[in-house]
Amino acid sequence: MHINPSVITSNAGPILDGLGITVFTWTAGIAIGIALGFFIAVLQIFCGRVVRGALRVYIEIIRGTPFLLQLFLLYYGGPSFGLRLEPMTAGILGLGLYGSAYFAEIFRAGFLSVPSGQLEAADVLGMARWQMILRIQVPQMLVIIVPALVNLIIVLSKETAVLSIVTVPELTFVLTAIGSASFAFVETLLTLCLCYLALVELTARAGRWMESRVGRFMIR
Repeated sequence: MHINPSVITSNAGPILDGLGITVFTWTAGIAIGIALGFFIAVLQIFCGRVVRGALRVYIEIIRGTPFLLQLFLLYYGGPSFGLRLEPMTAGILGLGLYGSAYFAEIFRAGFLSVPSGQLEAADVLGMARWQMILRIQVPQMLVIIVPALVNLIIVLSKETAVLSIVTVPELTFVLTAIGSASFAFVETLLTLCLCYLALVELTARAGRWMESRVGRFMIR
């Protein structure tokens, strides 16, 4: 097998640009997913049956359908409902909505892991709901949910490759175009694998560092 590295080095600029867009869409999607997921989890815990039922339907729809299909509907089906989005906006929003359902379940499990006796004691002391969340539940559940959060963030990093189908010029889109133009599919696909492996490894290391920091904080 002959590998020609000049295909990659001569296109280093566009590849780095694609990598930057991949990282940007990934981090923006994570931010939306975490914020929305946390909000959904809080509503599920503290709201009535109707709200919980509506949120459960949302979560099951997102979890029960492929991300590829959701992105197609958001970008290509959106104009039918008056929703016209740029490819980048649709990609980030789609990734955020997709991640929010999974983040919500992780946060919900974290909330439920805190013993109810602590909340009852806080209620007796006159603490408000938001104080219980911020001062009692969130600090304790972070120790439990950090590994699950990191795992989901890693999964979302690889889902960014799907954004190429709505013409977001991220890494997969750029390297696929280079491979098609030069017929150097092995070089471009190997480069794509190495870039994603690097992203995943960096995220995993950051996650282990965060686990150790959160663990030390809870010991104090």
